[in-house]
Amino acid sequence: MADDALLQQLDSFDAAERRRALEQLASQPGTEPAPSENLNLHFHSFFSYNAEGWSPSHVAWAARQAGLYAAGLCDFDVLDGLEEFLAAGELLGLRTTVNLETRVYVRELANMDISSPGEPGVTYIMGAGFGRELPPGSPQEQILTCVYRNGAMERNIALVQRINDRLPQIAVDYDHDVLPLTPAGAATERHIIRAYLNKAAAAFVEPAAVAQFWAQLLDKQICDVREAMGTPTLEEWVRAKLVKRGGLGYIPTSPDTFPPVEDFCQWVLSCRAMPMITWLDGTSKGEADPHGLLELMMSKGCVALNIIPDRNWNLKDPEERATKVANLDAIVAAANDLHLPLNIGTEMNRAGLPFVDDLNGPVLSRHRQSFLYGARVMVGQTILLRYAGVSYVDDDRPPVEKNRYFAAIGELPPLTEPVAQRLREAGPQQARDLIEAAARAGGWN
Repeated sequence: MADDALLQQLDSFDAAERRRALEQLASQPGTEPAPSENLNLHFHSFFSYNAEGWSPSHVAWAARQAGLYAAGLCDFDVLDGLEEFLAAGELLGLRTTVNLETRVYVRELANMDISSPGEPGVTYIMGAGFGRELPPGSPQEQILTCVYRNGAMERNIALVQRINDRLPQIAVDYDHDVLPLTPAGAATERHIIRAYLNKAAAAFVEPAAVAQFWAQLLDKQICDVREAMGTPTLEEWVRAKLVKRGGLGYIPTSPDTFPPVEDFCQWVLSCRAMPMITWLDGTSKGEADPHGLLELMMSKGCVALNIIPDRNWNLKDPEERATKVANLDAIVAAANDLHLPLNIGTEMNRAGLPFVDDLNGPVLSRHRQSFLYGARVMVGQTILLRYAGVSYVDDDRPPVEKNRYFAAIGELPPLTEPVAQRLREAGPQQARDLIEAAARAGGWN
């Protein structure tokens, strides 16, 4: 019971309470988890949207308990969890990285879907391997706040107003109904859907009346809605009806809806993090040519590739599965040809998604070494940037040599608080010497 209480405290909106709970959990005697080569470098936390409501500390604790090789935080449009997650990794002895995800506009692909279905020219994209908080008032911090955080908020408020106009009986107030669902004001589309579900439950009170409302709006049988209530299925139905293409709040995107890809990559590079391509499943016109897409995005400054493997093989329909597995094989081969480190994960921003990919399974096992190598590069980038001020994007060595160098750092045993403190006290140049010496020795001294 005590552990249950501490796990609940890990998801408190109070950062100090989360830290105390994590320290208490970490101090308890127990069996060390069996080490695994499975990894997840794409966990969303409650700073954007985690289906379980997990904080960065909770993500780190769950990853450590599962014996993951490495874990990565990835929130939409914010870096609010960066210090918490990296510090949790040091406390727990867990390899960690921190990424940021957003959407951008690619003018060369303006007439085709890419990785954001129904939004021609729009792709998800990431910055990978952020190692430090952005200095307050710096150009990088101002861009993050004004363009990405505030830009997302403005789109959200406009979306809510369009839906409210169509559904006045369950109209929500953005400040009152949406923002309290997230600890730092960075709401997402999924928070908005949750707010409308909550409002309908409050407005109609009786479950039968709530089901009747959604059945009529969604054009579903009431028995099907009753069965779906309280499950991810209803959330996805409502999301499709309210915000996706053809939905009540949907408007077509334009070149001005999202920032240009060039601007995002320039900002990530100025943070000395790694601009990273994201890939959906290879079925859109924009993803039909793996090499062509990767080379286009590399010309914008991207140096790595993110994949969500589960959506590309864990499918019921045999024909769809065969197509997407072949597409997965093709994109991994293309990334390897171009020496792009691979970043994988499961997101956990929708109920029902797996906690981690099984890299020993029949499909993913053939790519396990590529995924592990990519994780080592990402972890190496994080360590070197955080403690030595050295970044992958500043390194002008040939890609193979550069990847080998960063992967050797990422392959080291996880940082612990004493090692991290020693690196901080050493200063950047001596820290780099200590890190490189550890890589040669195969462990921290």
